[in-house]
Amino acid sequence: MKFSISREVLLRPLTLIAGVVARKNTLPVLSHIKIDVSAEGVTLTGSDLEVQLIWRVMHESLEVPGSITVPAKKLADICKSLKENSVIEFELDNGRAVVRSGRSRFILSTLPSQDFPAMQVGEFSQRVSLSQAQLLHLIQRNEFAMARQDVRYYLNGMYFELSSGRLRTVATDGHRLSLADINLTPADVDNSSMIVPAKAVHELAKLLDKVEEPVDIIFGQQHFQVNTGHSTFVSKLIEGRYPDYERVIPPPGDKQVVCDRLALRQMLSRTAILANEKIQSVRVNLSDHFLSVTANNPDQEVAEESMEVDYQGESLEIGFNVVYLIDVMDHIGDAEKVRISLSGPAASAIIQAEEENAGALYVVMPMRL
Repeated sequence: MKFSISREVLLRPLTLIAGVVARKNTLPVLSHIKIDVSAEGVTLTGSDLEVQLIWRVMHESLEVPGSITVPAKKLADICKSLKENSVIEFELDNGRAVVRSGRSRFILSTLPSQDFPAMQVGEFSQRVSLSQAQLLHLIQRNEFAMARQDVRYYLNGMYFELSSGRLRTVATDGHRLSLADINLTPADVDNSSMIVPAKAVHELAKLLDKVEEPVDIIFGQQHFQVNTGHSTFVSKLIEGRYPDYERVIPPPGDKQVVCDRLALRQMLSRTAILANEKIQSVRVNLSDHFLSVTANNPDQEVAEESMEVDYQGESLEIGFNVVYLIDVMDHIGDAEKVRISLSGPAASAIIQAEEENAGALYVVMPMRL
């Protein structure tokens, strides 16, 4: 195997694949990246047996085609360290990969490419097309709300639901819930659903850009797949039944608050400084045209702040985890204003962007004061 390739062409796929490969594993080859070189180009593959990413790029020149695996992180670090716009030369010499660029030379260990395990993908049931920007929107609005290492394993991922010409993503950790929708064209698609593991969600978000370039999402029984023009992303699914999330969403409350998103986010951040480090609770008080937030901690320290809001109604006092509220402000998008719907001190709050067709909704459970 002998070929040359531009550093800029190789850098991004190497970085993404290095994030996919297994950190700790019983198979040494899973810490490697598989490189297949032919006249058609270079195919890079990384996997941890749960997630697999395949990326296709073009080489500068090809002398000898071939296939080999090399340590993924080391190769990615080498590529990052080289000068911009440099050309990288690869050559297989006596079972070692020799990487050259300018006056730099690196010799890497290799393993046979036939030892690299291929993911066994089952049958796929549904395929939908949308833009990268749309899929990224669905992920970024929700990924913060996924559970982390919850015993309810089905919460440790994102729920994708396809129905009635709409693709919806949902995430919840049992204390908060987020969902986002987009409409599909054409709308005549069969109903389908799947739970995508958190690692796959995070790695897929890195792969996507805010562009109109189309991607295909393929729903399967045990796997799902996302195809772009130059990459193929495959992940196993979480088996199990996702909870009936619609039952968690309360009806709109009779107390509607509209306020500036950034101003509220900054106020929450300031009061959070003195919140109890263990439970991160704050007290939210509503009165005519004002919303105030109070935080205190076991050291008897107190933070208080208020802001003007669009609210006319009865006074209300309710407790929240301030981190949950800040997360919503950070992920709701670029909306200038948000609408908070409340019905009482023991009922969950609904938060949405104050704009038509915002496409995202957040539910935050209250805390006891």
